[in-house]
Amino acid sequence: MDRVILHCDLNNFYASVEQKAHPEYDGMPLAVCGDPEQRHGIVLAKNMLAKAAGVATGEAIWISKKKCPGIVFVPPHYDEYVRYSKQVFGIYTEFTDRVESFGLDECWLDVTGSLKLFGCDGKALGDRIRETVKARTGLTISVGVSFTKVLAKLGSDLKKPDATVVLDREHYMDVIGDMSPSELIMIGKSTSRKLELLGIRTIRALAAADRGMLREHFGIVADKMSDAARGIETDEVRLYYDKRAPKSVSHGTTTPRDMTSEEDVRIVVYALAELVAMRLRRYGLSAEGVGLSVREAATLSFRSAQCSLSSPTTDASVIAEKAMSLLPKLHSFPQPLRSVTVAATKLSDGSVTQLSIFGTERDEKEEMLGKSLDAIREKYGYKAVKRGLMLKNDLANNLHEDDDFLPFKR
Repeated sequence: MDRVILHCDLNNFYASVEQKAHPEYDGMPLAVCGDPEQRHGIVLAKNMLAKAAGVATGEAIWISKKKCPGIVFVPPHYDEYVRYSKQVFGIYTEFTDRVESFGLDECWLDVTGSLKLFGCDGKALGDRIRETVKARTGLTISVGVSFTKVLAKLGSDLKKPDATVVLDREHYMDVIGDMSPSELIMIGKSTSRKLELLGIRTIRALAAADRGMLREHFGIVADKMSDAARGIETDEVRLYYDKRAPKSVSHGTTTPRDMTSEEDVRIVVYALAELVAMRLRRYGLSAEGVGLSVREAATLSFRSAQCSLSSPTTDASVIAEKAMSLLPKLHSFPQPLRSVTVAATKLSDGSVTQLSIFGTERDEKEEMLGKSLDAIREKYGYKAVKRGLMLKNDLANNLHEDDDFLPFKR
């Protein structure tokens, strides 16, 4: 018996929440945007009217205004998005305990075991969930109903807003067979271009393609792509309260002005490392590796590098200094940098640790200091405590925990 999986996607989530807060903008094109003064002036989300005018997520505000002169721009309010997301996900758990998040606004539901309880099929249950969300929150969702997570996700994208689309085993290829493989969640533009060079331009062609040939060109991901097109899947929808540890933790920012020296980068890297370390301690994890990514101001080219640590850490200073050691591999001044990201990688829970006869006391003191800083910031805000070097200029003054909290960064 096939599973019945729903993919629920809140329509224009950020923009919809903002419109609820600003009914005076009803009937007007609206976009949620970052702060242009901090050089975060891009579109984070837009409503259907703005989308119809050609406004795109990630583009500059001035481009959106040129496309849609009457558009209204509003700043993001992340606390509200989290509040609504929790409310909607709470509704989903009334229908099944298998609710797997895919960001704040999307998730999968395995309702196979719920259909008899509610006395209906997947389509009817999807409609019921849509109506419940709309009645309680005023927000709309699109629902895809299928027998795999990949196809359910694709189904929810086929008809927006506020609709339920079914892709069953007997007829799904009739609906999506002529679509590009890039419509499948795990296939990006680069992979899609490579498939085109092999003459594979549709999902139907991908399903029929020889697996051996695909493996020669795509390696271990070939089977996953083929299975997705053929409707084969073994991944379960996770239980809602089954929290999995992240594989990495990162924070990045575009600075208010270009970074023109190593000292500029150091200030920002230390600020980002503080945020990374704070999240590591919150998760109860330690980093065994560090990554640094930079984007040049002139060309917008992106470079990144990683390295391993001698022992696991949650120490912001260790993370920052290791990240700074990677900078010469990625960039040389006087060419300016526009943005930088610090990542903690190879995360562990500390259950297995290589002990050292050196620095143990210092490590314990740094851990206690970090937890004390976390407690202060939890009560008074992140900016309540700063490192001395951050007082020298304004590059890192506006960093906060929401800097990487964007709808297109999952």
